[in-house]
Amino acid sequence: MKRKVVSMLMCLALIGTMLMGCSSGGSEETTDDAKTEDAGESGEDSSEGETYKIGFSQATVASPFYTTMVDTAQAYAEELGVDIQIVSADEDVTKQTNDINDMIQSGIQCLIVNPVNSEGCATAFAACADAGIPVVTVDRLAADGFTAAIVRDNEEMGRMVGECLLEELGGADKASGKILEIQGTAGDQVMMARRDGFESVFEDVAGIEIVQSVNCDYARAKAVAATQDLLQANSGVVAIYGHNDDMAVGAAQVCAEKELFDVKVCGVDGLMEAVKMIEDGKYVCTTMNDPATELRVAIDTAIKLIKGEDVEKEVDAGTGLISAENVADYVGDGDFAEMK
Repeated sequence: MKRKVVSMLMCLALIGTMLMGCSSGGSEETTDDAKTEDAGESGEDSSEGETYKIGFSQATVASPFYTTMVDTAQAYAEELGVDIQIVSADEDVTKQTNDINDMIQSGIQCLIVNPVNSEGCATAFAACADAGIPVVTVDRLAADGFTAAIVRDNEEMGRMVGECLLEELGGADKASGKILEIQGTAGDQVMMARRDGFESVFEDVAGIEIVQSVNCDYARAKAVAATQDLLQANSGVVAIYGHNDDMAVGAAQVCAEKELFDVKVCGVDGLMEAVKMIEDGKYVCTTMNDPATELRVAIDTAIKLIKGEDVEKEVDAGTGLISAENVADYVGDGDFAEMK
């Protein structure tokens, strides 16, 4: 009788152990599912267990704006667990096309591109379309062939800077003298928009003459040389407008060296160096063009497209004027003023 009781107890213990094993297995499965779901939210494809692969073709890294975009792309992709390839075209359309074709061959699932110019990427975009790869443009616009564009109104930026400068010069009735315009890259849509917006403010201002520089490709060193040449060739210069702050700050440095302290300088992008100069009374104004926000939105949009989600054709990242009136709200430790 005792043997039968012992045998029955041993059987019950074995069954209990088996049931506990089944319960433990179910718990492990739930944990794995949760991990997979978390990975999917941070850039990993939960359906295939593969990390999203994104390519980023940058037009240039010749100014802080563009290097900030690259640094943000690297940091944000790492944060999300996204595999991102980044290359610079160095303002060369042919190199950008070849770089994009190389990234297509490497297996990217979406392309983010800052085009060298609006027409130059047509062949590369067609190759992306053939490979089923969506294209997200950032900063500069492309003429066609893109899936989504992260944009800001560059013409409006130029107009806002022009209006602020005109007021500083005494208004349409009193303003007089020459304005040096330090230009970006030839044929670049951003350059043309910032030029057109700014110059539209002075169309009916009889006392103002705008003198355009050679194209300086948004690079400070080139802007310094161009400013030196223009100041030597022109008298009566009252202001300098740069198509980006990096060039305008370079122009301001030239003016300081020549002790031309009355020349008013302004630009675009919200470069923190320029913002601090506004605070010190050495720079008139700039407009916000926060590159970090732009790149994070571009990567988020790329991930949505890889997942097959619908996105807007154009996403406006917004802007705003920074002048002496509100500069205290934007001074900070970053490379660029951040959108509020």
